[in-house]
Amino acid sequence: EVQLVESGGGLVQPGGSLRLSCAASGFTFGNYAMSWVRQAPGKGLEWVSGITNGGGSTNYVDSVKGRFTISRDNAKNTLYLQMNSLKPEDTAVYYCAANPKLAYSDYDSYEYWGQGTQVTVSS
Repeated sequence: EVQLVESGGGLVQPGGSLRLSCAASGFTFGNYAMSWVRQAPGKGLEWVSGITNGGGSTNYVDSVKGRFTISRDNAKNTLYLQMNSLKPEDTAVYYCAANPKLAYSDYDSYEYWGQGTQVTVSS
């Protein structure tokens, strides 16, 4: 059974930091590019960041560049998102998603999705 399980979300004050994790199982993690996608309250999906299967290339949406860092540990089958300098507009449910190649905002093409973890940035 394929599973992507996100963790690390929570309530944080503006300017704070969180580190999200996504634990993968049931498929060959190292063969898949991975992305973080978020959904703010009342809004659609927004691709946030992606990383190639080997970790050699990373991409970010402009609004998080310089604040978020995506990484992966293929030995541990785990994807990470380090989020610094958080802003209220970062409040959303964050999902990890897997596809053989980076799919960016082509959401229908992702093969696997996690259940999401809530991030709330508020004072």
